[in-house]
Amino acid sequence: MANNDKQPRAEDSGEHEFVAVADGAVTGASARARSEAPTTATALIEIDDNALLQAFATTGFGHLKDLKAELGVDAGLRGNAIHIKGDPGAVEAARRVVEDLVYALGSGLELKRGELSRALRMIQAHEGLKFRDLIGEQAQLVAGRKKICAKSPAQLNYLKTLQHHDVVFGIGPAGTGKTYLAMAMAVHALNERQVKRIVLTRPAVEAGEKLGFLPGDLAEKVNPYLRPLYDALHDMLDFEKVAALTQRGTIEVAPLAFMRGRTLDDAFVILDEAQNTTIEQMKMFLTRIGFGSKAVITGDATQVDLPTGMRSGLADAVRLLESVQGISVCRFTDVDVVRHPLVQRIVQAYEARDLHQNRPSL
Repeated sequence: MANNDKQPRAEDSGEHEFVAVADGAVTGASARARSEAPTTATALIEIDDNALLQAFATTGFGHLKDLKAELGVDAGLRGNAIHIKGDPGAVEAARRVVEDLVYALGSGLELKRGELSRALRMIQAHEGLKFRDLIGEQAQLVAGRKKICAKSPAQLNYLKTLQHHDVVFGIGPAGTGKTYLAMAMAVHALNERQVKRIVLTRPAVEAGEKLGFLPGDLAEKVNPYLRPLYDALHDMLDFEKVAALTQRGTIEVAPLAFMRGRTLDDAFVILDEAQNTTIEQMKMFLTRIGFGSKAVITGDATQVDLPTGMRSGLADAVRLLESVQGISVCRFTDVDVVRHPLVQRIVQAYEARDLHQNRPSL
């Protein structure tokens, strides 16, 4: 049946129809839901665009398996339609997420395995949130060869903050995208000629070994500490381009100690693992910022590797500078973890333990 205003319409027969799940991007896609019994419902999402259908079929079966695991519904792709069956509430939640995932594919976004599970967790954690809210233009960023999009309300706020503040602190547990999004913004700013270079740095806090005792020259000694930054960079730019930009000095990756005595103009500077800076190191880093530069400081206050009794420069700086004009602090929680679902559960377990032991947090 027809529905010109693209809104759900209920008939006395109990049948519902949802037309045009996305304006423009998902041409000809529709969904119909029909109650079969008081405790069972079905949803049918049709995709009439062949290119879109092929895009979903490429990764869709993995998404549908995740859907069953998360909500307990039966879901499958047959012909040009996605069929969902199960508890009415679960079917409705599944339908909304699948429609938004189809919309994302139509918008040209790359959806990896686990995107559907993550979308469900976000929707359940934030009342009124739709996955489509996170894939609009304001939530997207082109960084090199990739289109990056926010995957949680906190990430969306982080991206907006990075655009409008010169100094941003990103604080939260592992897997929330703090460093990756900062890197994406740095690559974007370089491509748009908003800055002339990218400077990436971390404190070289050892896990039981002193830097000088590691084998190799200086670059080889430092490389293990900076590898996560390289990984994020290589995800957005070709390896050859990263090598060329590094050789020219457009991209610089160095330990925090190498920042002393410098002034960084027209640069996008990222300090990663900042919870392992001392108070003196953090002050030194923040006073390196020159004209036309942005600085992003990321860290996890629960993973401090400093010697016992030494205060973290990250915690000290946040308390001292949070109210300073031009500086913003973005906080992430376990809800914002975008890695494997187990990572979220691991973070929750540690946070519960720390809360029980009254450990301080940022």
